[in-house]
Amino acid sequence: MANLEEQAAQTLFEQNHITEEQLEAIQAYRGLNLFSVHNELKFLLYLSMLLFTSGIGILIYQNIDTIGHSVLLGLLLLVTLISFYFCFKNHDGFKKEEAPFPNPLYDYLVLTAVILSCTFVGYLQFQYQTFGTHYGLATLVPTIISLFCAYYFDNKSVLSIGITGMAAYLGLSVDPKHYFENEMFNNRTLSYIGLAFGLTLLLWALYASKINLKKHFNLVYLTFSLHLVGIACMVNLCDDYWFPFGLVLGIATYYFYNLSFQIRSISLFIFTVLYGFIGMNIFFVRILDSIHFDDFFSIFIFTTPFYFIGIIIGFIKLIKHFNKKTSDDSIR
Repeated sequence: MANLEEQAAQTLFEQNHITEEQLEAIQAYRGLNLFSVHNELKFLLYLSMLLFTSGIGILIYQNIDTIGHSVLLGLLLLVTLISFYFCFKNHDGFKKEEAPFPNPLYDYLVLTAVILSCTFVGYLQFQYQTFGTHYGLATLVPTIISLFCAYYFDNKSVLSIGITGMAAYLGLSVDPKHYFENEMFNNRTLSYIGLAFGLTLLLWALYASKINLKKHFNLVYLTFSLHLVGIACMVNLCDDYWFPFGLVLGIATYYFYNLSFQIRSISLFIFTVLYGFIGMNIFFVRILDSIHFDDFFSIFIFTTPFYFIGIIIGFIKLIKHFNKKTSDDSIR
């Protein structure tokens, strides 16, 4: 990382974007070997929030019989309302552009309040069946709260909870093991729902960019969209009607591949290459299987070592190309 920063500074100097004095000042500053504890503090805040919400859940579980459901629900609601009170009090309100809290501590307070509200609604439904047999409402209500708080308080973590809630409301599990074993392969309808939901998130991200509505949320939407589209297409490549899904995955891979360079997202780039690679192999095998290529397996066994060596070399070159391309674009 340090070498990349030095090369970037040297490139800026060679292109006459900075003077020699500025280059020397940059090198002297980096020579001090200073480091920031910002990320460490944010991690500790996030960990403390998780421990607090987990402690609330354990407290409820261990003391249901002794304290009583009404008391526990009342305490949970009180803590949630107090958290929301301080969040609303210290925020400037909804804005279409990025509008963070003056103090990042409140971002974690919002996340805590949303998690507690989800716990409250779930506990209320489980114990008193407030929504009757409409169990989807017990998921939909926290989802609406999460999406509202995400846009009002400008919080990406809460937005992720809201999108996950929408997926759960549609019947999609966020557990990868169940996503593959119990849902996608056994229920093709859910794979179609996952594909439609992923494309919907993509369209919403494009529309939000067009109207300048929380454009910095787009990476969250695009990440969810890529995973949903990629997994749904790969699952349906194993079905009888596989060819259209191969085309959809190819188009999606091409689009997200180019988009990852535009927004300079390494995570989007890696997962796009991963889904594209797996989908390409499944697509290739289905084509060979459809033309009854009898010698395929013997040729595959012979070429497998060379194939994987080539894949590793190609992946390394793609990563280097991505780093070089994004670095050059950022310098310009």
